Amino acid sequence: MVFTLFRRAATRFHTPGSRFYGTPPGAQHSIYISKSTNPYFNLTFEDWLFRHKNPEEPLLLIYRDDPCVIIGRNQNPWKEVNFEALRARPHIPFVRRRSGGGTVYHDMGNTNFSIHLPRHSFDRHITAQIVLRAVRSFGIDARVNDRNDICVGEEKISSAYKIVNKRAYHHGTMLISSRLDTLGDLLRTNKDTMITKGVASVRSPVCNLQQFSPTIVHELFVDAVVSEFQKEYSINAPVVHIEETDQMKNIEYIRRGLDELPSWNWAYGQTPEFTYTIENPFSWGDVTAEIRSKHGLVIACNFQLINTLNNTIPESLSVLGRSLEGKRYGSFEESFVREADIGPMQEVAIWIQRMTQTRP
Repeated sequence: MVFTLFRRAATRFHTPGSRFYGTPPGAQHSIYISKSTNPYFNLTFEDWLFRHKNPEEPLLLIYRDDPCVIIGRNQNPWKEVNFEALRARPHIPFVRRRSGGGTVYHDMGNTNFSIHLPRHSFDRHITAQIVLRAVRSFGIDARVNDRNDICVGEEKISSAYKIVNKRAYHHGTMLISSRLDTLGDLLRTNKDTMITKGVASVRSPVCNLQQFSPTIVHELFVDAVVSEFQKEYSINAPVVHIEETDQMKNIEYIRRGLDELPSWNWAYGQTPEFTYTIENPFSWGDVTAEIRSKHGLVIACNFQLINTLNNTIPESLSVLGRSLEGKRYGSFEESFVREADIGPMQEVAIWIQRMTQTRP
């Protein structure tokens, strides 16, 4: 998950020697601060750096996003995200990133960092220490736990890492002044009967850095992390500020990423197989539904019925279940309800639609 920290007052975000780029950065650059707040661009740019920069050179990327929910590469959004709360906030997207790890909430009150290193020298403890020293520079008594999470008391920052070929990276989210109420609403789910082959998030208490140091802001935290990164790896190259320009977005890899991340095939279609079991009492009997889904599509829906005197309902339920096969989970059309037989089957169809609904 996430949490927060900070100290000084005046900011020097435009550090001496920093440069602004709306074109692909050169090979000599190693510290990047994105000026974009578009989560699709920032995640795609992070992955572009990971795959295209020199794998033997340490690299730092820092960015902020407009409000969004970010899930890990191998996670189940229906298990991790409260879609009822998300539907009430249509301006907030959920995004599946390309790396593993748990689900987090991003907004302009938290700062995201990504440290890329050669695979042979990658050590999550060292990268966590860089951020820890930045936090401690504000007089905050933080520590790194045995999972290499940065904690203040029992609250922590969670992180994820990805290893591909010769390069690895450690990324995380630092809560500074984030909307913790929104975070809690969007990430609070009750899907105990959803059994998934995906990776589940580890829920932990979180807090904002401004709780410990009210003057901490994004720019000061950025300066502190940049300074510690430069000292750790003896880097003197200028900081590069990245703009989300048409030229950047027209880089083929970035353009493909910007198209792919919001797509249904990526956001939902990458979901590992899962089974969701739900039950509901109706006036004519008690129904249990077992819905199996893989890659976002329903592969089976089986019903069990007890306490009924209507002998025709079991066969009707079987027909209803078969009609769901191959459909996108969570996006059952209104026609699914309309085409169900009037009476008990329409009641069941409405119930299934309500219990699985994703977006309007």
